[in-house]
Amino acid sequence: MTWRELQREAARILTDAGVDSPEADARLLAEHVAGSHPILAPDPTDAQAHEYLRLIDQRKQRVPLQHLTGVMHFRNIELPAEPGVFIVRPETEIVAGAAIDAARAAGPAPLVVDLCTGSGAIAIAVADEVPGARIVAVELEDNAYAAASTNAAPYGIDVRQGDARTACEDLLGTVDVVVSNPPYVPPSTVPAEVLADPHAALWGGGDDGLDLPGALVTRARHLLKPGGVLIMEHDESQGPALVACARALGMTATTGTDLGGRPRYLHAM
Repeated sequence: MTWRELQREAARILTDAGVDSPEADARLLAEHVAGSHPILAPDPTDAQAHEYLRLIDQRKQRVPLQHLTGVMHFRNIELPAEPGVFIVRPETEIVAGAAIDAARAAGPAPLVVDLCTGSGAIAIAVADEVPGARIVAVELEDNAYAAASTNAAPYGIDVRQGDARTACEDLLGTVDVVVSNPPYVPPSTVPAEVLADPHAALWGGGDDGLDLPGALVTRARHLLKPGGVLIMEHDESQGPALVACARALGMTATTGTDLGGRPRYLHAM
């Protein structure tokens, strides 16, 4: 079989299994096995075809695509993907972009704090796109802290292990931008791929998933200097509550949307 024929069969398998974006997943896994774009690669060997169909079967069973390829792509950077560390998703690129815009607007050497950094993706994206920024990233969980420390080392980011709700006592009132993609998922049914993430990175706590996000709004209020900006990702249902929380602390607040027009993040200052 050619790569084109294999991909067609793989897309059919994934479609029948109800996997989102089956054609894209089939293509990306083909690129992974072929080592290049399949159109440019020779026809698959028997070993490559066997490996490709094995990965397709894993994807059919909802193993995350990133765990199969071992790679997460985020804005301009590429990070390793491994079990035990939250998989950064495309909508978070919009959140990172809002934080990058705020950091650029703050001046030539902004201080940025990334709370609940996970793999370090947002902090690294800021470092990559805002030269001169000083960046502190905070993570509590051991696996994620180890991954963030390794990933962020080439960028000079200060990675700290600790509770985001009480972190960075030494920075109170001095931070230009606080950004966070915290655990915020409310009690709900989520796709199997999401459940592959560490549960500590998912559930926000409480009936609405807002226990931790609400606490982080308060922490950000203490960390930010006058005019500083908080950018925090949230569930589509949580925008009004988080705007109200920020306003109760004396901040001005609005809800930002993702590329699909869905309420996606809190912008407060």
